Amino acid sequence: MRFSTATAVIVGVFVGAIAHIAFARVQSPPVAPDALTAAPGQYHLEFENEFVRVTRIKYAAHEKAPLHSHAAPGGVIVTLTDQDARVTGQDGSTRELHYKAGQPRWAAATPGKDRSSYSAHAEENLGDRPFELIRIDPKIATCR
Repeated sequence: MRFSTATAVIVGVFVGAIAHIAFARVQSPPVAPDALTAAPGQYHLEFENEFVRVTRIKYAAHEKAPLHSHAAPGGVIVTLTDQDARVTGQDGSTRELHYKAGQPRWAAATPGKDRSSYSAHAEENLGDRPFELIRIDPKIATCR
């Protein structure tokens, strides 16, 4: 059986595309589950509509939450109590968070972009007391 040049080109392109997709999947980090799904003991949905999602976050003293992610591009966090925590990314990188009660901040989120603690992370309360936060995530697509 003899193949035409056009058939060989089509087969070559198809095989190349499949190999490229397989290689890209191997390199791309898996997106971790959303915090509400991965850590329901710590993350509680307070309010949600088409523009925003508001989550209450509570960690007991020295409590840990499994690997989870937050929606891009991130959200505003308001600490209701002092927070002393460590977040650990999929790549093993860590960073500590130390905030005082009432202190607002922007928390960037890049789910699936890389394996850093900004993309997805496990979290641990380093303190001897619980901490509590409110996280407000804008839904960028519906706000445009």
